[in-house]
Amino acid sequence: MASHRKPRTRIPTYASSTGRRTAVGFTTAALASVTLLSQTANAAPGDPKPGTTQSIEAVKEKVDSLYHQAETATQHYNSAKERSEQQATKVNRLLDKVAENTEKLNEARRTLGTYAAAQYRDGGMTSSAASLLFSNDPQDLFDQSHLMSRMAGSQKRAVDDFQTQAAKAAKERREAAQSLASLTETQRELKTKKKSVQDKLTQARQLLANLTAKEKARLAAIEKKKDEEARRKAAELAEKQREAAAKEKQRQEQEQPSSGASSSGSGSSTGSGSSTGSGSTTTGTKAAKAIDFAESQLGKPYVWGATGPNSYDCSGLTQAAWKAAGVSLPRTTWDQVKAGTRVSTSELIPGDLVFFYDDISHVGLYIGDGMMIHAPKPGDVVKKAPITEMPIYGSVRPA
Repeated sequence: MASHRKPRTRIPTYASSTGRRTAVGFTTAALASVTLLSQTANAAPGDPKPGTTQSIEAVKEKVDSLYHQAETATQHYNSAKERSEQQATKVNRLLDKVAENTEKLNEARRTLGTYAAAQYRDGGMTSSAASLLFSNDPQDLFDQSHLMSRMAGSQKRAVDDFQTQAAKAAKERREAAQSLASLTETQRELKTKKKSVQDKLTQARQLLANLTAKEKARLAAIEKKKDEEARRKAAELAEKQREAAAKEKQRQEQEQPSSGASSSGSGSSTGSGSSTGSGSTTTGTKAAKAIDFAESQLGKPYVWGATGPNSYDCSGLTQAAWKAAGVSLPRTTWDQVKAGTRVSTSELIPGDLVFFYDDISHVGLYIGDGMMIHAPKPGDVVKKAPITEMPIYGSVRPA
């Protein structure tokens, strides 16, 4: 008999989404419009007045801290979102199996019913026994087994099949229920993390609202000075890296004659990088592809939780860049820092990932000469910047 099971409603892999996400961010120009309302309202007579270097720097420090907190919250959000999508996929798979085995169970029940009806008509089975065989309760399986001693052949096989399908369906229903409960909890967590990010950014916006023209100019000057200092340090780092590379090359050249004439043929494949062998060629090609991709994203806006193609957060950009090179990276900075080989700052080569802050809440793609491409923060865009503008946690070579 044909089945007419009604198609079930599938759970979206990102079930907490309520439509197209609105980008959370504001223009870079807003960074120059800081309000001191919260500080001036509670300022004591001896506190610095708005517009002075100290008060502007204090507000900038507060705003930077809020951005940092928002980025940390974003990584928590990314992690919860990833779990939610994985759990939704698992739930859908389990529900499909439940539906499939329910069909098998119904078929087994129909087959068994044929034998039960025949025996009941012939007086070989009581109505209570037939009801027991049709029970959906897995606890009745023992009693069902007792009845089997009175059956044989095809009847016994029908009962075996029914019992197997009933037990399997019950188990999968339990698993699906547990996965649904886990998914619901993760989606609640996802909502909480999203609110945390939004709250931090709202606070930053409140601080970045109503500065006077003089205060805006002072803040811009502070930002410029910070950037110049970071670029100076990056240039020093790049020079140290070049010196170290030159020394390493000289050392290899000095050791080469001692390896004998037999190794001279393989020496030509070394290349100009700091690594040797055919593996380094593959790595260099992949790194170049990752950098090419990142450069093609320059100017696109930072949006927390975004993975492209029109906007990115920091780990979304590095994940997409290395994906373009054929390397799969995890979603969050906390997982990306574990993917690959750890390298020191002095050993950085283009394509490496550089992680920042003690809580590993930010990441950029190293492109050489002390510079990286990264998605900085709300209101900014994917851009090149010195890796020395933030405290470095560590670095990883993905491939």
